[in-house]
Amino acid sequence: MSVRSIASCSFGKDSLAAVLLAVRHREPLDEVIYCEVMFDKDVSGEVPEHRDFIWHTAIPAIKKMGIKVTVLRGTKTYVDLFTGQITRGPKKGLLRSFPVCGRCYVQRDCKLKPILQYQKTLPPDTVRYIGIAKDEEKRLRRLTDSGQVSLLEKYNITEQDAKKLCKDAGLLSPVYEFTDRGGCWFCPNAKPKELRHLYNHHPELWGRMLELQALPGKVSEKFNRRQSFGEIDAIFRQEDIQRGCKKVA
Repeated sequence: MSVRSIASCSFGKDSLAAVLLAVRHREPLDEVIYCEVMFDKDVSGEVPEHRDFIWHTAIPAIKKMGIKVTVLRGTKTYVDLFTGQITRGPKKGLLRSFPVCGRCYVQRDCKLKPILQYQKTLPPDTVRYIGIAKDEEKRLRRLTDSGQVSLLEKYNITEQDAKKLCKDAGLLSPVYEFTDRGGCWFCPNAKPKELRHLYNHHPELWGRMLELQALPGKVSEKFNRRQSFGEIDAIFRQEDIQRGCKKVA
């Protein structure tokens, strides 16, 4: 029986480039695995532009290549985790609230956990393609699992090469028009430009975060290392007022 080969894909440029390289170089690839983090049971954690790209462009394209696509979701959502209570220690009874930068419980429970659970159902010798580019030397050095293979490293593909590869294939996510990274729209590592995009273009999602910010009894009021979500909202509102004044003047 032949060894199974899978690719974990977020549909960002690097992981999608790994899939395209496998097809181009006739590398064995049995399945693409995508884990969708959910904000709540109905709303995706993907930035809406990226969510639409995944479901309406990328997944159909991969299936057209004859590759199986498996979509995973965790049993918990962001809201479930946010509103869950601390069960022990001095902060017992408080809401877990916003995940801590660098120790994201959403990444752990909503993404890594379902992926690892699925991997346990696969043969132990399964080859897993990962989207790490040739010029991401630190990440490549951290690879210790012999079952993980970077096709980008194998074929000398840098991050810029990966972006071009996806663009040439008509499979570059529109999120790269306003950010250079992937991540949930509620990510504590989101850059100001990403948050401003959410504020400007997806006020319904922005409002959901303000609702969570308003909940009492949270273990922390900080959305990221420096600010609460309310403080970020106030900054953007003030910027809009100042821009409006300049336009009038």
